[in-house]
Amino acid sequence: MIETPSRILVVDDEPSITEFVSYALKKEGYEIDVVDNGEDAFALASTNNYDLFVLDIMLPGIDGYELCRRLRSKTTAPVLFLSARDTELDKVVGLEIGGDDYLAKPFGVRELIARVRALLRRGQGGEFPGASNSITASGITLDEDAHTAAGDHGEIDLTPREFELLASLMKSAGKVVSREDLLRDAWGWEYLTETKTVDTHIKRLRDKIHAAGYDPALVETVRGYGYRFKA
Repeated sequence: MIETPSRILVVDDEPSITEFVSYALKKEGYEIDVVDNGEDAFALASTNNYDLFVLDIMLPGIDGYELCRRLRSKTTAPVLFLSARDTELDKVVGLEIGGDDYLAKPFGVRELIARVRALLRRGQGGEFPGASNSITASGITLDEDAHTAAGDHGEIDLTPREFELLASLMKSAGKVVSREDLLRDAWGWEYLTETKTVDTHIKRLRDKIHAAGYDPALVETVRGYGYRFKA
C-alpha cells in the first residue's frame, strides 16, 4: 500500500520564515500549506485534515496561542510553536494550552526537521513518509541521526556545517543544488547572502572527503549553477 505524505500547515506572517520552513519540509517529502494569519489557518483546519501545525505566536488577528486553543476543539494533531520569544513563561504557556513543542527563532534546518519528525512519530504512533534518516550515494552512507558519513574507507571527519552541506547534496544526488539552496540548508533561515561562503566550505568538504580516502570529485562544480553530488 502506498502511504500518503504527512500534511503540515505552516502559519507565520514573516515571508522569510514561511519560505525557509516550507522549503525545508517539502524537501523531506511533506505536503505543505502556508497562511499568514490565524483566521485563515483555522478555516483551513476546519475543512482539511492536517498531521501537524507549525504556528508562530505573534500573528495578526488571532494570535498563535488563541489559534492553538481553537484547534484543540477540532483536532488532536500536534502543534509546534515558533517564536522569537524564548522565555520559560512563553514556553510553559504554549505547552499548557495544548502545544506539543516550542522552537525558538532563529533555528536551523536540522533542529526543525528533528522536531517535526518527533512530533509526527508521536502523533501517528510509528513511522511515516520521510522517516528514513540515512542516505547512500556513490558508496557513502550519511546517517542524519548519528551525524556520520562513512563508507568502505571509514568515516569522514566533518564539522556540523560540512555535514549539512553534504546532506543537502546527497539528498539531491545526481541533481544540481544551487548555492542559495545550500545556504538555506546549512546556515538556517538567517542564511548569509554571500554565496562565496559556500565555495569556501565546499573546498573544505572536498578536502575532508579526499583525506578519508574517497574521491573529492564526488562533489562536482556545475559552473554558473551550483554543485552536484554524483549519484
